[in-house]
Amino acid sequence: MRPVTAVIVSLAALAVSALPAIAQEGGTTDVMDDALAAGWKAAFTCSGLFNARQTQAEIDQNELSGIYPDYQRSFDRLAPAQVNTAMKTASVTYSATMPPRIAAWRPGFGCTQLPIGADASLISFLPHFASWPAASAQDRGSAIGSNVKIQLRTEEAERLEAPVSFAFDERSYGNGTRTSAVVVVRDGQVVAERYARGIDHETPQRTWSAGKSIAATILGAARRNGLIDIDYPAVIASWNNGADPRRTITIRNLLQMASGLDSGESGSRTDRIYFGGGRVVDQAASKVLEAAPGTRFKYSNNDTLIAMRSLREAMNDDNAFHRFPYEKLLHKIGATHTTLEIDWNGDFIASSQVWATARDLARVGQLYLQDGMWGNERLLPEGWAEFVRTPAPAQPSDGPGYGAQFWLMTDAAGVPTGTYYMAGNRGQYVVIVPSMNAVIVRRGYDVNGGARFEINDFTRDVLLALQAADDERDALRAAAELEAQMENMSPRERARFLAEQQAIQAQPN
Repeated sequence: MRPVTAVIVSLAALAVSALPAIAQEGGTTDVMDDALAAGWKAAFTCSGLFNARQTQAEIDQNELSGIYPDYQRSFDRLAPAQVNTAMKTASVTYSATMPPRIAAWRPGFGCTQLPIGADASLISFLPHFASWPAASAQDRGSAIGSNVKIQLRTEEAERLEAPVSFAFDERSYGNGTRTSAVVVVRDGQVVAERYARGIDHETPQRTWSAGKSIAATILGAARRNGLIDIDYPAVIASWNNGADPRRTITIRNLLQMASGLDSGESGSRTDRIYFGGGRVVDQAASKVLEAAPGTRFKYSNNDTLIAMRSLREAMNDDNAFHRFPYEKLLHKIGATHTTLEIDWNGDFIASSQVWATARDLARVGQLYLQDGMWGNERLLPEGWAEFVRTPAPAQPSDGPGYGAQFWLMTDAAGVPTGTYYMAGNRGQYVVIVPSMNAVIVRRGYDVNGGARFEINDFTRDVLLALQAADDERDALRAAAELEAQMENMSPRERARFLAEQQAIQAQPN
């Protein structure tokens, strides 16, 4: 890895415009909105083209529509992104006096944004792998889990047709919602799968905050490999100085969204990293305490970013760190179409900027159903699945509960106790249902500020369909057993047996 050179550009102060409904950190100005809107366009064009291999028309329809409303005015003024297919870059001009916003793709890292003010001459400073393995064969099989007994499951397919179809009609589970993928897995086998909007089984989409659960899974694998202790304080070196009280924060606090760190009005808006090309160490790890660690729940992208930064510092080997998620976790479970994107300083932006197929997300869910085992190999510590789904000491004031980078489906009528899930912006969901050995994946491009996909209702309806399939299969099995039993009876025995069965059925419940 070559060292990274920071480019510091000062912008003339402008009058602050009105804050949006959900304010980004650091306030906002017209010139910053323009730069961030251009960063959104450059980043999503780059990732859509080179991670997902979408066409420009599909990118326009999916990635570049339904964006944050507070950027829409700036976004509408932007010219189309300029794409260099040889260099695998996308650049968007937004100012007559500043360089365009640039995102550049490299194998294994996806697209990385240069910071605001950086020009194309600085692309060479971005981290890169010396080599990266080519993609494996096409992902066509029905087995998602390990040690799966493949069966023809027509009952599930027939019963799931209705809820899966309704997920795509843009009405049944939220007016105007835009579903791109649904995958339902039962006993490690795909039993329903459908796609739309140019997406297929090998098209990765941005996970948004569902990536936080992947980050927790990576940290679980790191714990399994003895690289971290989730209860060890001073997770990053810059906090372990003098009177700094942040030295008491643990990875457990971070995973449970209880760091106590300031993250602005909304901890889910880290726009200067996501769209501004900022560094994790500058934007996420620089915040001060506003609550005692472990005592307050506040959903924050920064907590996830810092937790992943702590792994980097613990490993103290960037090449090993960057390969770790793939070599020790993702590729072992067959999630070979997943990419974790980084900032230009080499930190994973795993709170949101992960690109994965619906099948790959289902594999992560299945790993939890298998208690961290894949085949005969333990990838996650024993009890890690229980840890991430156990209610954290500090909980949200309303809505669903929270574990450790996973939400708890505690507010859903008709859904079994113990169900938990991954969730991300624009309708990314992976629901894990241990009691039914099922994983339900819904991907989408729902409009920011618009209707949300009703994942609780969809989960309920899918589980009802699976239960109906179980009941139908049990009834068919019982009928077959009865028929086999009757074949060995004499006519008199058969008549007496049938009379007894009729009498039993006639009895009141």
